[in-house]
Amino acid sequence: MVLQSSLKNCLQLSCIFRTPKAGFRSTTTGGLIIQSISNDVYQNLAVEDWIHDHMNLENRPVLFLWRNSPAVVIGRHQNPWQLMRQKNIKLARRRSGGGTVYHDLGNINLTFFTTRKKYERMENLKLVVKALKGLRPQLDVHVTDRYDILLDRQYKISGTAAKLGGTAAYHHCTLLCNADKFVLSSVLTSPYRGLKSNATPSVPASVKNLFEEDPSLTCEMLLDAIAEEYAAQHQIDHHISLINPADETVLPGINNKTKELQTWEWVYGKTPKFSISTCFNLVYQDSVLDVKVDMDVKHGRIEVCNIDLPEQWLPPALCSELVKSLTGSKFCPNETTALTTTLPRVCPQDSELHSRWNLLCENMTMLM
Repeated sequence: MVLQSSLKNCLQLSCIFRTPKAGFRSTTTGGLIIQSISNDVYQNLAVEDWIHDHMNLENRPVLFLWRNSPAVVIGRHQNPWQLMRQKNIKLARRRSGGGTVYHDLGNINLTFFTTRKKYERMENLKLVVKALKGLRPQLDVHVTDRYDILLDRQYKISGTAAKLGGTAAYHHCTLLCNADKFVLSSVLTSPYRGLKSNATPSVPASVKNLFEEDPSLTCEMLLDAIAEEYAAQHQIDHHISLINPADETVLPGINNKTKELQTWEWVYGKTPKFSISTCFNLVYQDSVLDVKVDMDVKHGRIEVCNIDLPEQWLPPALCSELVKSLTGSKFCPNETTALTTTLPRVCPQDSELHSRWNLLCENMTMLM
């Protein structure tokens, strides 16, 4: 198999992608297989958006191959606060629906682009299964009615999601080769109690890496086998074109798409409305107090907030000050932390109340 790496071939690829839509319709036909040279989840999701928005897929279906450094990718209508967040693991929201997926370099991602009329996710998954069996005939893999791929009739090795546009569509799926299952399990666990949401839930499943079934398998082997099967079915050359997701000369406007996918407004602000009803203990000096909090959050911002705690511990005016400050703000620890530096105007000289105020704010921050 050939990977484009020379300057001449890079220029050839550039010509392909810089051709306007009309050019695709009139001068090029047949499928295209491309692979990202980036492991950045935001860049790779941006490539999906770019192909969906700019390429004419009428006579040129596209298979996009990509891998990411550790990242949690949620569906378009999911709630990120229902997930356990960890340092060094990026959080991204994709344009398609479906549930949450953990990505790392032991996991490969496949995106099948077609026109909406030719969209057929079952055929795509059958292609993947055929490629796997061609590579290792002994593998017991099959596609379910839920559009998952199971290994040994019980372990999920691939999940699936899709976006259907007006004329274009794509179906993407994962394939577990040698992913970190411990991290996968931990990040998909919700740390929140008392959170109620109509967001799309993620359904836990028993998973297994293909590497566990056959340690000789690698991500590169899987990518190559799937690309070869795709090429055979579309009667095109078995050739993967490498693409740089940050190259504006190849993908005009791509960096703006990447930046948008990283914004708080997209990752958190697109969350469906949810509510939190919870309690926590405040430990102050020799006393322990129960605090009850109820909040409604819409578009990632606190719409309604109620805090119930003993009046003798914090004057109602101060509690009201905190509620007023929280209402309309982002449901975000950074914004709430800033409140701890805002000394209440009603008692500028009372250090005791300032300590209690800061302690309450710190505990509110921990809810987020």
